[in-house]
Amino acid sequence: MKKYIAEFLGTAILVVFGCGSAVALSSLPLSTGVTTTLAIAFAFGLTLMSLCYTIGDISGSHVNPCVSLGMWLTRRMTTKDFINYVIAQFLGGIMGALIVWLMFGSRENLGANGFGEASAINATMLQAFVAEIILTFLFVFTVLTVTRKQENSKISGIVISLTLTLVHIIGIPITGTSVNPARSFGPALLTDGIALSQVWLFIVSPLIGACLAALLYLYFFEEKEITKKK
Repeated sequence: MKKYIAEFLGTAILVVFGCGSAVALSSLPLSTGVTTTLAIAFAFGLTLMSLCYTIGDISGSHVNPCVSLGMWLTRRMTTKDFINYVIAQFLGGIMGALIVWLMFGSRENLGANGFGEASAINATMLQAFVAEIILTFLFVFTVLTVTRKQENSKISGIVISLTLTLVHIIGIPITGTSVNPARSFGPALLTDGIALSQVWLFIVSPLIGACLAALLYLYFFEEKEITKKK
């Protein structure tokens, strides 16, 4: 039960500090596109780094259904844990969005993702779909590979967090960057409107990216894993 609670709290914290930073910075009159993008990207990355080194030993600090899906597909977690992790993450995403709403006193902007008029560059649905697949693929593949060896545990949190920062720098102008269905669903649910009507894309495309990452991981490393177990 502790690991499920950790995933709930971790996902809520990621949304509060990541999406909360996006909401806070968007209200500053002097903020520019470059500085805002970098600040939000590092907010997500640094928050994940904190979670990796605090709840990592409890739950692995997935705080993302895509990471859990990748772990499940590569047989690194049980089906029971996978289902409970995803439930905890989605509930955590909703809780995090609620806290952001309470902190800023409005639900008009909770850091939801979007395309078209909800995108900074007016990205089309296809652009957003492809971008989220590619960004999630890189992130989940990095998580799977860097956590493959126990000796990487001291630096894995740094590598994973910097990768999340990287994908946000690229993805924020396109979609606001999801790569995490739970992070997208909470803000979209409470914001309603266009965010909720578009949230399907930020659930489906990241999950596809995670599946592709797991397939490539198995292609590269499955034989080595089997040999090592023997």
